Amino acid sequence: MTFELLKDIAKLALIAAGLYFALSAYVHRKQPAWSAYLEKRRFVVLLLLVLAIIAIKVGEDVINRESGPVDHLVLQFVHASVPASLSGFFEAATGSGSAKVLFPLTIAIVVALFFAGRRFEALLLAVSVAGGGIVVYVLKALVDRTRPALWEAEWYWGSSFPSGHTLVVAAFAAAATIAVTRIWPGRRILALLLAVVWVCSVALSRLVLGAHWPTDVLAAACIGAFLPLVVGIALDLLHAPKPPVNKDAGDQAAPSARL
Repeated sequence: MTFELLKDIAKLALIAAGLYFALSAYVHRKQPAWSAYLEKRRFVVLLLLVLAIIAIKVGEDVINRESGPVDHLVLQFVHASVPASLSGFFEAATGSGSAKVLFPLTIAIVVALFFAGRRFEALLLAVSVAGGGIVVYVLKALVDRTRPALWEAEWYWGSSFPSGHTLVVAAFAAAATIAVTRIWPGRRILALLLAVVWVCSVALSRLVLGAHWPTDVLAAACIGAFLPLVVGIALDLLHAPKPPVNKDAGDQAAPSARL
């Protein structure tokens, strides 16, 4: 199993690198105006490719029912390893990722950012969280995966794949980290650390409570982090200044045009 895992990781890394070089070649040839931006955002683009590849691979395994043995093994290990005394903490972690907490919090922060003149950050957070909610609804309807039943657990609506709590929390946390980095660059590491701890706590809580399979939360975390990065790049490109017009070239072409 360890060898298969290492082989899959190496394969995913090669695919991500190949896609990045193919994208770079395309941009340099077809969209040279974006070349500087691509070089500047190289890490973000590579991260996007890795997240997308992992989410697609995990989703494919889930649809083809190939992840069952690993899912059962990991979920049973989590159930046996986490002491009952921590159940309150994990219930609180799950609660922090519920719609009744996240959506009012998102609205309040978006309104505050908007009135503070931070429209980029407000739009980034709003689109990321709303998009995350839509993606959860669509994927649950399409995949329709049965939830775990390895022990008695609370009933939750909808299918198991993906974990809605994990996906939307990851989208919120990633968007908030980007916003903090733009507003207070010196607090980037702290924001990133808090985001990772929050997402991991919510993801683990869904396993501890028996609400999801491990692949549900892994794919959800990847998709949730993917959304704000894509939205951020799209907003950057949308608001990027247009390349200056070469007036000299226009002046030189004018006389020949009159002839």
